Amino acid sequence: MDLEAFDYQLPKEKIAIFPKKRGSSRLLVCFRKNGKVIDEKFLNLINFIEKNSLIILNNTKVFKARILFNFRDGREGEILILKYKENKMECLIKNGKKLLKEKKIIFFDGKESILIERKENGVFHIETNCPVEEIIEKKGVPPLPPYIKRKSKKEDTEWYQTVYAKEKGSIAAPTAGLHFTKEILEKLKENEIKIGYLTLHIGIGTFKPIRAKRIEEHIMEEEYYEISDSLAGEIEKAKKEKRKIIAVGTTTVRALESAYLKGEGKVLPTKATTNLFIYPPFKFNVIDGLLTNFHLPKSTPLVLVSAFAGLENIKKWYKKAIELDYRFLSYGDAMFII
Repeated sequence: MDLEAFDYQLPKEKIAIFPKKRGSSRLLVCFRKNGKVIDEKFLNLINFIEKNSLIILNNTKVFKARILFNFRDGREGEILILKYKENKMECLIKNGKKLLKEKKIIFFDGKESILIERKENGVFHIETNCPVEEIIEKKGVPPLPPYIKRKSKKEDTEWYQTVYAKEKGSIAAPTAGLHFTKEILEKLKENEIKIGYLTLHIGIGTFKPIRAKRIEEHIMEEEYYEISDSLAGEIEKAKKEKRKIIAVGTTTVRALESAYLKGEGKVLPTKATTNLFIYPPFKFNVIDGLLTNFHLPKSTPLVLVSAFAGLENIKKWYKKAIELDYRFLSYGDAMFII
């Protein structure tokens, strides 16, 4: 399919720069069978989930991956840490050409860190003068997406993290989960809705732009995910009992469908990496419903939701959301596709 099929006009004023109070967002409930929508409040999500359904969330935790540093001449630079271990990191560097010449940068205390190499995909490997964890604690800020045109605030540390975040390792939040409060989760349980958690650490793969003209030619970067014994058992039980399985966020979908393919027809306990790119006409084997935010034009999450709901439905629903003044992207409102 042509990438241009997944384009749409997103007015700048519809991009949410700050979040609403957690749990107070709007919710566009979308029905795949007839294409109809209901304009709702997120607090009323429970009214659209059948009792005994299994809702699955990604419990990854965002770390302060955006770091400001200085070149040796004092000029400021910025990196986004993708992975790290002890005193080595893989990162993206804004205006990194300068580093290719100088080979050294300073994070703090005047001590120099050294460039080891730059890979073809633009990822830099840097050896630091102290544990990377120390640099993150002293200099790190929440890694807000580039379309949020403002500096990170102290409050973003809380805003850009789900209330159930547990396993540190992501450079972006699983944004569909940002809407949930602890009270909403408790209310779901009280209504006999099962809740399960998996982990997929969101890296460059999730937000890397599609450069290919045809979506089939796009290659996703690998991302690590885990599905526990207990969750795999819950999924198998739900399937046998023909209960609905609801995924919260596109990363949850990718983990579940990756595990199904890896297990050759069954979601098994898994610790692996995936570069699964879901696009039409992908056959979904695990989920029956999807809670997600509104995504950027021509992005991999938009392609995924189009595969699940149908491209024409998504175009129609996005147009309706814009007309109804919904807020888009990471800090925006949600849609529930059933």
